[in-house]
Amino acid sequence: MASSLVGTSFNVPEYVLPCTSNGKRMPHLGFGTAAFPPVGSETTKLAILEALKLRYRHFDTAAKYGSEQPLGEALAEALSKGLVQSRDELFVTSKLWCGDAYEHRVVPALKRSLQNLKLEYLDLFLIHWPVSTKPGTYEFPTKDEDILPMNFNAVWAAMEECQRLGLTKSIGVSNFSCKNLAQILAFANIPPAVNQVEMSPLWHQKKLREFCHANGILFHAYSPLGAKGTFWGTDKVMENEVLSEIAKAKGKTLAQICLRWAYEQGIFTLVKSYNKERMKQNLEILDWSLSQEELENINAIPQSRCCDPFNTIYDVWDGEF
Repeated sequence: MASSLVGTSFNVPEYVLPCTSNGKRMPHLGFGTAAFPPVGSETTKLAILEALKLRYRHFDTAAKYGSEQPLGEALAEALSKGLVQSRDELFVTSKLWCGDAYEHRVVPALKRSLQNLKLEYLDLFLIHWPVSTKPGTYEFPTKDEDILPMNFNAVWAAMEECQRLGLTKSIGVSNFSCKNLAQILAFANIPPAVNQVEMSPLWHQKKLREFCHANGILFHAYSPLGAKGTFWGTDKVMENEVLSEIAKAKGKTLAQICLRWAYEQGIFTLVKSYNKERMKQNLEILDWSLSQEELENINAIPQSRCCDPFNTIYDVWDGEF
């Protein structure tokens, strides 16, 4: 389903999430706020204000990112100055960190996020990873000895309570494998609306995408460029020769090729850049297409997972390669 965004020449697709309490539409392209290495709050706030001017309306944050407060300040300023007409224009996602992934800590954690964001509700609240850590621990990278199995039943019941209380309009998960999702679906009264996971031309996630589609769960991609420059990501996507050759031939950036490829798979994607020109470029992927040969060349790229901050004896991916 598409909705015309004022200030652009494109029709940016939107999607009504399943099992949502208000039928809110989620824009196809979301603006990510996870910065590594970390940047100051003012830098984050100014980047978000710039993104709002460019007509981004979907913003992704997390308790662990340290970006909830500057995002909240930017949104409040945009609303007060009329840059955004109403809260209804915005779609805001945040996430439950592993140290709060316990039944009694979920609702208080969401309330803290809302306080940071200066919002009355989220549009989407996700379990960040399918593991818990020792209660109240927020260290990242996480020590192996602090990683514990999650009580999916209890934590998901608390997530459902968050939606029933009106603190969030939809609930979902992040970095969940097919096995993890099957466990949730076995007892959920409100099934996950979204699974936000890594996807790029070097990691297609075909099995997981098919599972999500079959079960009515929106597959939402992060790190479509491989998270270059982070300790958990890779440079392989941005240095890939196949992608580079296609970009040169089409007169596009390599990042645009990655984002257009995901778009043509019907995948909703998070983009992350605090550079104004790249923010603009990331939106300029909707009025051109890849040829069948180009798609086939991208699909033939050897596959390897790029992002894994929990590279420990506890396999969060359940061996799904």
